[in-house]
Amino acid sequence: MKRALTPGTFDPITSGHLDVITRAAQLVDEVVVAVAASPKKKPLFSLEERAELVRRATSHLPNVRVEPFDELLVDLAAKLDATVVIKGLRAITDFEYEFQMTALNYQLNQELETLFIMSPPQYMYLSSSIVREIASLHGDVAQFVPACVNEALLKKFGDA
Repeated sequence: MKRALTPGTFDPITSGHLDVITRAAQLVDEVVVAVAASPKKKPLFSLEERAELVRRATSHLPNVRVEPFDELLVDLAAKLDATVVIKGLRAITDFEYEFQMTALNYQLNQELETLFIMSPPQYMYLSSSIVREIASLHGDVAQFVPACVNEALLKKFGDA
């Protein structure tokens, strides 16, 4: 079985993330969406909330499961017998960061491959931080996130 990890903080999961996960699910037998604790990023949603939102957003994908984690990605990959990391790329700035992470992961585990999926144009500008900012200012983010995330953001920030 070919198992891939699609890691991220997912604070919150966006339509861009969901696009990458959906496309990854077409390439491998199983995708494990690895939701990182990322305490240094001071997430809006708790790790449990983020994992649950990802579960709800991906529930229509039978070969996708969600695992929260707070360890090195290479250690999670070894524990779950994952052989590939699949990441989305939006812009050159994403590439520079992901290139560094890929090189570091390779030094830690040369068996773990990394694949990149390019974002389609409609998601190239989209990020969780932009979604959080729009939502915090009571803007409409429904077009940028799954419905369950829109509901959660409305609860966090109020309806208007």
